[in-house]
Amino acid sequence: MIPKNEDVLYIFVDEAGDPTLFEGRRGKPLVGSQGCSRYFILGKLEVDNPDALAQKLKTLHTELLNDPYFAGVESFRPERKKTAHAFHAKDDLPEVRYRVFSLLREEGSALRFHAVVCDKSALLEKEKAKREASPGYRYQPNALYDSLVRSLFSKFHRLADSYGLCIARRGHKDRNEALTLALEHAERDFEAYFGFSRGGSDAWHITVSDPGTAVCLQAVDYFLWALQRFYELRLHPQTGEELPREDRYLNLLWPQIGEIHDWDFGPERGTYFNKQHPLTLEARFGSGKQKKKKP
Repeated sequence: MIPKNEDVLYIFVDEAGDPTLFEGRRGKPLVGSQGCSRYFILGKLEVDNPDALAQKLKTLHTELLNDPYFAGVESFRPERKKTAHAFHAKDDLPEVRYRVFSLLREEGSALRFHAVVCDKSALLEKEKAKREASPGYRYQPNALYDSLVRSLFSKFHRLADSYGLCIARRGHKDRNEALTLALEHAERDFEAYFGFSRGGSDAWHITVSDPGTAVCLQAVDYFLWALQRFYELRLHPQTGEELPREDRYLNLLWPQIGEIHDWDFGPERGTYFNKQHPLTLEARFGSGKQKKKKP
C-alpha cells in the first residue's frame, strides 16, 4: 500500500514485438523472416490520474459495445476475446482506434510516454558472435526484456516520493523476482550517474496485471502500437509488397511523448529522440517517402 500523503507517480509498462531471435534454443536465426518482429520495444506510460483514465476507457468501451454499428463484427464477439474484452490496437477496427486515439490525445500532458527500441538485427549479430566464441552459450529472451527494463528506468524522468508500477504480464511464468532485480539495477545505475537516490527499491510498488484488469495498460498498448507502426515494415496481404512505414499515429501522440531511446541507431549508446530531436521518417530512415518493393 502507498501512503496517501505521498506524491506518487503511476507508471504502466508493456511491450511491442517479441524478443525472439532464433528458432528454439539451437535453431536458425528468425529475424527478418515473416512473423518475427524486427524490433522489440518496451514502453512506459506515466498517468497522472489512473482511475479517471480507466473510467473514460471503460465508458468508451461500453458505448462501442452497445453501438449497433458494430453488431456482429468479428472482433466484438465475446468468444474472440478481442475488442469485446478490452481495447487492443492490433485487433481493433480503424473506427475503434480513432475513438481511442482521440480519447488519449484529449488527456494532453496528463499522459507521458517513454520507450526503448531494440533493433533485433543488430542484437542478432552480437548474439551470433557470442555463440561462435562460446559454443555452449544460449540466448535468453528474458534477458533482453530485463535489459530494456533496466535501461528504461535508469533515465532521469519525472521524480516522485514513490512509484506505483504496473507491468503487463508476460506468458504464464511469475517473473516478479527478475523484474524487481532489474529495477534494483536501474536504481543503482541512476544513483551512480546522477549522484542521488530516488528512494531505492522501497519506493517502488510493483504489480503485474493484464489489460482487462489494469485498464490503463490498454492506453500503453496504443502508444506502443503507434511506435511499432512507425518502425516495422509490413507486407501487403495479397501482393506481398512492402508497405510504407506509417508515421501519422506517432505524430498524433508526439506531444505526449517524452523520449524514445533507439538503442542501436547512431552512436554507441544509441540515439535519443525527444522534443528537441523529433523522431521522423527522415531522421530515422533517411526518407519520408519510401518506394514499395517486393521482399
